[in-house]
Amino acid sequence: MKKKIEQFLIRYNLTNEDKTLIVGFSGGYDSMSLLHILYELSKIYGFNVVAVHLNHNWRGEEAVKEMENCKNFAKNLGIDFYTETLDKNEKHTETRARELRYEFFNKCIKIFNADALLTAHTKSDTSETLIYRLIKGTGIKGLQGISPKLDKIYRPMLDISRYEVEKYCKDYNLNPNDDSSNKNNKYSRNYIRNEILPLFKRINPNYEDAINSLSLLAYDEERIVKEYINSLNLYNDDKIMTDVFKSLSDVMQKRIIYEIFVNYDIEYSQEKVVNALEFIKNNISSGSGKKYSLTTNKWLFVNKKQISVIEEIKKNNDIIKINNTGEYIFGDYIFSIEKCDKQPNKFPLDSEYMAYVDINENINFELRTRREGDRITPLGSMGSMKLKKYLISKNIPQHEKDKIILLCKGSEILWVSGYGVSDKIKVVNKCNYVLSLKKTGGI
Repeated sequence: MKKKIEQFLIRYNLTNEDKTLIVGFSGGYDSMSLLHILYELSKIYGFNVVAVHLNHNWRGEEAVKEMENCKNFAKNLGIDFYTETLDKNEKHTETRARELRYEFFNKCIKIFNADALLTAHTKSDTSETLIYRLIKGTGIKGLQGISPKLDKIYRPMLDISRYEVEKYCKDYNLNPNDDSSNKNNKYSRNYIRNEILPLFKRINPNYEDAINSLSLLAYDEERIVKEYINSLNLYNDDKIMTDVFKSLSDVMQKRIIYEIFVNYDIEYSQEKVVNALEFIKNNISSGSGKKYSLTTNKWLFVNKKQISVIEEIKKNNDIIKINNTGEYIFGDYIFSIEKCDKQPNKFPLDSEYMAYVDINENINFELRTRREGDRITPLGSMGSMKLKKYLISKNIPQHEKDKIILLCKGSEILWVSGYGVSDKIKVVNKCNYVLSLKKTGGI
C-alpha cells in the first residue's frame, strides 16, 4: 500500500522537498492510513505534510471527539493540523456536504500555498460512485468513476482496497475514528455501501476489480469522444461558441453539457443535463444573456455568442486616482495613459483595450468600476445617457458589467475599457493621449 502511494506521488512529481501536501483528514480508516504513509514518506523525501479537518457539525459531541482524535494524531506525528466547523444550520444533505467540503479544501490550498491536496478515496469509493451514478443516470463519461486528479486535488488510493486499508491500520496499531453516520442508510452512498455492494460480492468476490476495469474501458472510450470534440473548434477561451453549438446534433449537445458538469466537478444526473440543455435552447438567442443555477456559486450562462460557466466574483470597489501620465495598477490589470502627438490618419484604429483620445484639460480622473448615477456621452452622440443603458445596448452580460474598468471624471464616464470612449474625448484634429489596459501577462 505504501509503495502504491509512493509511486503515485512520483508519477505526479509530488515528492520534491519543496512541496507542501495537504491531506483531507476525517480521521477514518482511509484518511488515517494515508496521513500515516505520507508522514513516513516525508521522512524520506523531505516534503511538508499538513492535515486539514472539516467538522460538518452533524453529530454534536461525537464529531468534536473525532476532531480531537485527529488533532492528537497529527500532533503525535509532528504534523501541522487545521480545522473548521460548519454552521449547524447548513443543509444536511450529501450534495451540500460535498460542496462545502471541497470549498474548504480549496480554501486550505490557498492558506498553506499547497502544491496538492490529497483525499483518501479508495477502490471501494470508485465502486460506490459508479453505482450511485448508474442509479441517478449517467453516460460513458460517468462510468469513468473518480478521477485521480482534478486541479490541485489528488486521489492516490484509487487502486487500494478497503481490505488493504484495514490491514494497514491494524499492522501499525492505528486507532481511526468510527463515524456512526456511515451506518445510517438514509444516505444514498451508505445504503449502496452497506446493502447493495455486499450483494455484488455474492456474485463476484472481485467485483471491485471488475468495476475498475469497466472504468478504464470507459476512460478509453472517453478519449475517443474527446478527440472528436476537440476537432469541432467549439471552444474559445474556455467558452462554448453558440453558433457552433447550435450546429451540433441533439445527442452531441447533450454530450457537451455532460462535459460542463464533469469539468467543473458538479454532481450530475440525466435529468440535470436535460434541464440544462432545455435552458440553453430556450435562451440561445438572448442578447445580454440568461443564467441557470448549477450550484450555490456556479451558474450556466448563455447568450447568442457564448455558453459558459460563471462563478460568483467579488466586485472590485477600489478607486485609483489618475493625476499624471504613467502606469497604474487596478486589481489584475495595468492601466496606462501616455502622451501622443499623432494625426488621425497616422495611428491605427482603437482596439478593445487601447484608445487614442483628445483630452483638453488637466489629467484629474479616476479608475474604478461602475456605480449608480454614472453617465456617458456615446461616440457620435450629442447627449449623455445612463451607463446602465449604454451597457445594455452593447449586449454585455450582467455578470460581466461589474468587472468593466472605467476611466471617469466624477460620474461622467470617459472610457469604458473594452467597449468604447466618450464623444467628449474623441480625436477630431489631433490625438494627445493614448489609453491602454492590459492584464498582467497580457489580455
